[in-house]
Amino acid sequence: MVCGGFACSKNALCALNVVYMLVGLLLIGVAAWGKGLGVVSSIHIIGGVIAVGVFLLLIAVAGLVGAANHHQVLLFFYMIILGLVFIFQFGISCSCLAINRNTQADVINASWSVLSNSTRHELERSFDCCGLFNLTTLRLQDDTSCSAVCKTKSSTCQMCGEMFLKHSDKALKILGGVGLFFSFTEILGVWLAMRFRNQKDPRANPSAFL
Repeated sequence: MVCGGFACSKNALCALNVVYMLVGLLLIGVAAWGKGLGVVSSIHIIGGVIAVGVFLLLIAVAGLVGAANHHQVLLFFYMIILGLVFIFQFGISCSCLAINRNTQADVINASWSVLSNSTRHELERSFDCCGLFNLTTLRLQDDTSCSAVCKTKSSTCQMCGEMFLKHSDKALKILGGVGLFFSFTEILGVWLAMRFRNQKDPRANPSAFL
């Protein structure tokens, strides 16, 4: 049976906004996990994902309030802003999926070269690795000054660059996939809000204009 009644549209819109809240929290959480690594945080698009997650969370709260109260003005701005969020989220998600490993490696290499020695040593100890990539001019210096635990157990350690690449590639794929999939549901959210906004509340005065 098609959901066409006032109560059904209201419940569907509320449920969809609860999903948006969960997606917003997921985007913020995964992006924060990716940004937690100092080198990966230099990929500025991760900051954009956090902004999308926060904005989606806020607009979902507004959508819940608007749906619960059948608030005409709030639902109108909800439709407009959610449409803009769709465009922005779609672009960010495609960008996350489009960044290849070579581009990530270039960003990580450039970021590593400007980090202080103390920050490099802290990252090496945290990830139990030494140096960045074999091609970097700092590789020999990093090997001699490395204070990771693996250095005391073996003469060779895993390169930090490979671990950073694995970390950033996983974060970008999760963010891009989740963001792209749920961006299309925002079109459904705009349609539901438009439909619900034009329906009459059966509990209201029948002569009232909605």
